[in-house]
Amino acid sequence: MKADRVLFTITSFLILISIILDYSLASFATILFETSHFHFVIRQALFGLISISLMFCLSQLDPDKWFIPIGSGIFAISILLMVTMPFLPESYVSAVGGAKRWIKVFGFSLAPIEFFKVGFVFFISWSFSRKINYHHGMGIKKELIRFLPYAVFFLVVMYAIAVIQNDLGQVIVLGFTLIFLLLLSGSSFKFFSFLFSSVIVAFIFFILTSQHRIDRVMSWWSIAQNTLLKPFSESFASKFRVPVDTIPYQIGNSVNAIHNGSLFGVGLGNGNFKLGFLSEVHTDFVLAGLSEEFGYVGLLFVTFLFMFIIQRIFKIANRLEDKNLYLFCIGIALVLSFAFLINAYGISGILPIKGISVPFLSYGGSAMIGASFGVGMVLMLSNKAKMENTIQ
Repeated sequence: MKADRVLFTITSFLILISIILDYSLASFATILFETSHFHFVIRQALFGLISISLMFCLSQLDPDKWFIPIGSGIFAISILLMVTMPFLPESYVSAVGGAKRWIKVFGFSLAPIEFFKVGFVFFISWSFSRKINYHHGMGIKKELIRFLPYAVFFLVVMYAIAVIQNDLGQVIVLGFTLIFLLLLSGSSFKFFSFLFSSVIVAFIFFILTSQHRIDRVMSWWSIAQNTLLKPFSESFASKFRVPVDTIPYQIGNSVNAIHNGSLFGVGLGNGNFKLGFLSEVHTDFVLAGLSEEFGYVGLLFVTFLFMFIIQRIFKIANRLEDKNLYLFCIGIALVLSFAFLINAYGISGILPIKGISVPFLSYGGSAMIGASFGVGMVLMLSNKAKMENTIQ
């Protein structure tokens, strides 16, 4: 069996670009942390090699034998790690701002949430394919009762991630993925709209119950009032004016880096905003660093590659007759898409920054390997998609 070579090649090429970007954008971080100039690029190259190898190995497996065991395994193990992580001693867990998000493994930090996202998509697609059918005129009340167990499950997940790990961004990604998969599995659009509105309300609630999230929104507003609203309604923006000195340092420099890159960029290694103006630009602000050094053309090229990856995943999904496998592929595409959009909108000031990494581009082993795990399982399913297409 042969998996989708185009999807594998494009994803691997995007990983290669991340290694090149890491070599350039992490230059100041190596000085700041007093490490070798090749410290981050070597680690990223190692993560990239593991990710590409993982995708290749998964693509060679028979989905009829391995898809369910692997999906169940990653779902169970990631949940176990997320549940036990808060209770582990500091020597085994890395904490930021009091939130324990990473488990220390052989000198590396592992974020279980990056693998849980794949397990979450597996579980939801498997369960929806068996429990959620077309609504056939069902009212919202009956659809709500049918959806209630998933709502309880997601509330538990939301508490574990948003409250215990203090990571609302990942909840947003999983929440939108959940309701879109619900719509595609056969739920009514009316119920989809109801859930979508509920997610927005829950999102606002979590913002209003955390001071640091309120501060982030206010910081975003100080950018939005001068960029998004000012051209349309100065009087409206002035009613909610935030002092200029509260404009977030990171977002301001991110927008300036994008502007400085112009059409073709300043060239690889010649960026200025990576020199301490954007802290660790090779992580969450990698698109800003890319824009400065390669310009709008470079950003457009990377965006095109990412969109092509999503298109290939959708194409594989459409060739699968099994509803479970179809929903899984769509779910992986949605998780990757929402992460990319939230990051892109955040670093450009359109949305509040949420600390979501760019799939395959941002520095970090957990995010890259987790995303590669998801794509690898899609590649595994592409074997079955080609077989079914041949039979037809």
